[in-house]
Amino acid sequence: MERKCIEVRWHGRGGQGAVTAASILAEAAYYDGYKGVTAAPFFGAERRGAPIIATNRFSWVPIRTFSLVEHPDIVVVLDETLLHVVDVSLGVKPDGIVLINTSKTPDAFQLKNPINIATTNAEKWARESGLVVAGSVLFNTTILGGFAKATGLISLASIEKALRNHFPGEAGEKNVHGARLAYDGTKVMHECTLACCA
Repeated sequence: MERKCIEVRWHGRGGQGAVTAASILAEAAYYDGYKGVTAAPFFGAERRGAPIIATNRFSWVPIRTFSLVEHPDIVVVLDETLLHVVDVSLGVKPDGIVLINTSKTPDAFQLKNPINIATTNAEKWARESGLVVAGSVLFNTTILGGFAKATGLISLASIEKALRNHFPGEAGEKNVHGARLAYDGTKVMHECTLACCA
């Protein structure tokens, strides 16, 4: 279904890079030609490991709304364990989609609200791409490839351009490789029907 503005909500834990991923997604949307793009974090008790939310909006026209996204079209879940803590499907529009970082297939999940589900093993793809620093796997950027595949709303080429802008040199190429693996490895329950209209 067409929207004048696509709204995205990210669920992660402190330290997993949801805010950074949302910022890179906004940049990629801009490269794709969207005139209105926003990225904003929403913190509760700020500590490493605590559930956090970040949001995006993108549209073909300028955006003047900066409030919390309450009825997202797309939800990205960086940490599968959050499904036991947070209702990630809360407020998602009926034709929306939830993308989960997991090794499981979409049919393994049953959320509180019936919704389209996509999965990609972003952590595995990040590890295979060498995105490991001090023992921590950096999969927040990898899942952006899954976003491109699951939604079709932002091109992988623009994701790659934004990643290279944020991470120059070898680090950028590792991030691009991880995003490509996630793109190829993403599984979607039903084809996403979301579209952004002018």
